[in-house]
Amino acid sequence: MMEKMIFGRYLPGNSITHRLDPRSKLIFIFLFIFAVFLANNTVTYAILLGFTVFVILLSKIRIPFLLGGLKPILFLVVFTLLMHLFLTREGVVLFHWKFITIYEEGLRQGIYISLRFLILVLMTTVLTLTTSPISITDGVETLLNPLKRFKLPVHELAMMMSIALRFIPTLMDETDKILKAQLARGSDISSGSIQQRVKAVIPLLVPLFVSAFKRAEDLAVAMEVRGYRGGEGRTRFRKLQWRTSDTMVLVLLGVLSAVMLYFRG
Repeated sequence: MMEKMIFGRYLPGNSITHRLDPRSKLIFIFLFIFAVFLANNTVTYAILLGFTVFVILLSKIRIPFLLGGLKPILFLVVFTLLMHLFLTREGVVLFHWKFITIYEEGLRQGIYISLRFLILVLMTTVLTLTTSPISITDGVETLLNPLKRFKLPVHELAMMMSIALRFIPTLMDETDKILKAQLARGSDISSGSIQQRVKAVIPLLVPLFVSAFKRAEDLAVAMEVRGYRGGEGRTRFRKLQWRTSDTMVLVLLGVLSAVMLYFRG
């Protein structure tokens, strides 16, 4: 499953979403988070979900591919649904059997909160799939430039965020390789008692941490050998260009927010 994990990966392409300025996409995601919380009924959630599907189609990413790569996160969505389903005790009783009681409000809140979480994950994943880590670094650094007046190391922060994002799929691949190697040696972490499973995970975590520190050290040495000294005095090879399409994206988000406010109960 881990080799199919797509969060943090970049998928090259030539769609409208790929061609957008990374700054507009970052601003869009930041504002979209607030727009998501405007939804509070069936109509607004339907509008929000339809808009999300529309953005995915614009990016030319196949929905089955997107959902297949988010299976580990989909487990959290289902878990959120079940937590609200069984722990929220308000409204009319819809189902009762022995110690299990499902209320109308629990079902409604479970669906709404899970859908909200899923939409946020889908949108942020589309961002990473259509924007290279280098572009994200440039976009974040440009947007945070005003904070340099307060002596904030903007370039270093943007670089750390980009490296962390890039290392997500790398560590997932490394975890999958180590897991397969342990299974080939007879290790089994899917059966036995909880204590036995915890002990079986330790041989997986130790080489993973060793590999992560080794990769970090190699990256630090490579940056030092190439003369990296931070953002001061550095020139830019890539020039970000804000186009009309970038403005239209933010206008479209404003229209979405206005429509949701209109239908908000």
